[in-house]
Amino acid sequence: METIQNISLFKHNTYQTVITIGTFDGVHLGHRKILERLINSAKNTGLKSTVLTFFPHPRMVLQKDTNIKLLNTIEEKTQILNDLDLDYLIIHPFTRQFSRLSATEFVRDILVNNLKGKKIIIGYDHRFGRNRNANIQDLIAFGNTLDFEVEEIPAQEIDDVSVSSTKIRNALKEGDIATANSYLSYAYMLTGTIKKGKGLGKQFGFPTANLHIPETYKLIPKTGVYVVKSTIDGKEHFGMMNIGYNPTVGGSEKSIEINFFDFEGNLYDKKIQVGILHRIRDEHKFNSVEELQQQLAKDKEVSLDLISQ
Repeated sequence: METIQNISLFKHNTYQTVITIGTFDGVHLGHRKILERLINSAKNTGLKSTVLTFFPHPRMVLQKDTNIKLLNTIEEKTQILNDLDLDYLIIHPFTRQFSRLSATEFVRDILVNNLKGKKIIIGYDHRFGRNRNANIQDLIAFGNTLDFEVEEIPAQEIDDVSVSSTKIRNALKEGDIATANSYLSYAYMLTGTIKKGKGLGKQFGFPTANLHIPETYKLIPKTGVYVVKSTIDGKEHFGMMNIGYNPTVGGSEKSIEINFFDFEGNLYDKKIQVGILHRIRDEHKFNSVEELQQQLAKDKEVSLDLISQ
């Protein structure tokens, strides 16, 4: 898969494409049906499969929605899509100026002239153009004029995507990682850089790596203790992760701390990704550090048992 950061940088004039458009947040099972349809269509027609997505999310720009929470950072989404059999991923910067393109400008200049679209696979409810005033019937009319085909994704499939996205977000907010992962078809991931913490975990006999995630729009699951895995320097490591405030030691700021069971080495300033496998328990305030230590030992036992299953 070739990733292109701006529509204007797509220079493959020798190829014609089959295109789908969307945010594809989570790239979950519902999305994968659409992407499979895209890939199969490309193979059957000799076209290049192309996903057009936007960043920042349009709601961040048009509604100044600073509270929006997404399942993937743009880097994570790119990583997941890269594992599929796509030809091109185009991530176009979404701006107010871009949103003001008329439907004609978007279809003629972007989809046809820039991206060489010969076929568009799109949801029945897709809206586009300035003020989102054009619909799939308009797109079909453009296709008749500009010589491209439109394949409509049926209502049931689009509704499934919407339901799945909602269920995944709700599950993560409730700490139901099993449900979230089942809809995603992969372990929900957190990606960030390890920063220095207070070093309290080390004093307790459970040294932790403090994961800092700069993307404030990334959805962080419910506070609590989780079983995680990560690939570090090419080797898979398991551990337990606490999302929360460390109330037993007077913590006040939310943190993400990981205790890797079999890793020795310096992780400071290293970028890592963890996949969340299971949720063990809620975060509690214990009466003493000793009680906390005892609980951490039990958490490790539970984690190792789950990992071995």
